[in-house]
Amino acid sequence: MSKHSSADAVVIGAGIIGTAVALELSKGGRRTVCVDRAPAAGYGSTSSSCAIIRVHYSTLEGTAFAFDAYHDWEDWSGYLGSDIPGDLEAAKFHQTGCLVMKTEGNGYLKNVLENVRILSIPFEEWDEDKITRRLPGYDLRCYAPAKRMDDPEFGEPGAGRIAGGVFFPTAGYISDPLLASQNIQAAAQAAACTFLFNREVSQIPSEAGRVKGVVLGDGTVIEAPVVVNVAGPHSSKINRLAGADSDMRITTRALRQEVVHVPAPEGLDVEQAGLVVSDNDIGVYCRPETGNYVLAGSEDPPCDPHDWVDADDFNRDFSDQATTQALRLAQRMGGLKLPSRMRGVVDLYDVTEDWLPIYDRSAIDGFYMACGSSGNQFKNAPAAGRLMAGLVDYCESGNDHDREPFQFGLSHIDFELDSASMSRRRKINPDSSFSVLG
Repeated sequence: MSKHSSADAVVIGAGIIGTAVALELSKGGRRTVCVDRAPAAGYGSTSSSCAIIRVHYSTLEGTAFAFDAYHDWEDWSGYLGSDIPGDLEAAKFHQTGCLVMKTEGNGYLKNVLENVRILSIPFEEWDEDKITRRLPGYDLRCYAPAKRMDDPEFGEPGAGRIAGGVFFPTAGYISDPLLASQNIQAAAQAAACTFLFNREVSQIPSEAGRVKGVVLGDGTVIEAPVVVNVAGPHSSKINRLAGADSDMRITTRALRQEVVHVPAPEGLDVEQAGLVVSDNDIGVYCRPETGNYVLAGSEDPPCDPHDWVDADDFNRDFSDQATTQALRLAQRMGGLKLPSRMRGVVDLYDVTEDWLPIYDRSAIDGFYMACGSSGNQFKNAPAAGRLMAGLVDYCESGNDHDREPFQFGLSHIDFELDSASMSRRRKINPDSSFSVLG
């Protein structure tokens, strides 16, 4: 690309959602350029994603959005719509299902079950016997509230037992989130999208309240009437760079997170027998991980501190948070042994005040944002790409999205999504879990 060029749209960020947005804009006929500071698609926070595919969310809109996107993971080649290049494998969806424990802390899943019933999403009620038959050796004593390992009562069960859980068969995980992003990149390139890597956006000029394009760190100018911020943990910096944060009621911040990979108990083949488990009682979610490991992440219980950081300056070393998560999981999973040296990932989420995403236009005409999506939106990338492309078309056709929000018909289910629920100007949603669960 020359030092001065033009496009119909520029997408900032080539993670899983950025590539999905670029794909849909390109399929819609826009000459699209996707820019990322990393060397390849999916190399940022996407590469550290736990990449869990699930349909249970705290809001009806979030549940419908996830169920719509689930169908794309189930038919990955159909979603991509083009052959993956011969030197690139297809990302694999391990459809293990997801078991969510019923606890006092999650209201025994009353709201979640209301949502899935409205949308006819399949689920099964599991009692203690069914859980322990599926997960041999699982200790269902109650430990709530979740504690840190320096708490004197850590590891001491309280009164009662987990009464049961809900199993969602339309769930699982992607073993290689980076590869999934590169699959979407290949589909976008087949639709004539251009990708620029190792390039950082240094300016986002505007004139008379309208974005003019982007200027890259090497001086390259790309003129474009549409710019979409999908910069993940750097999204707040990009919004400030564009001057697009002036009217935001909901904002984003970079949150440091640790996810630990622990060897499975001896004799348990978790890659064959395991499933995704969400356990509010111990404040941990887990899933199988390659090499017969179990991945354990925090569900953000009150005892786990939030470590808000500068996205360009944070500590990537493990702390006692990773150990705490592993020990909390060990309360459930007998025989789980902590390695002498922790493995896993330390990376960033891009989080809003209510942990729900922003998919919206901005105060600057032509500047759009798909932000605050880390932690619980990986699975929604295909649907998010379609939503953002539809929103761009709606606004660029002269519609006033802030006054009359875009109504987005989902592709795979009969549901019209009121995108006002994802607005930068919304009030904090009280129905949210206010956690990684969304």
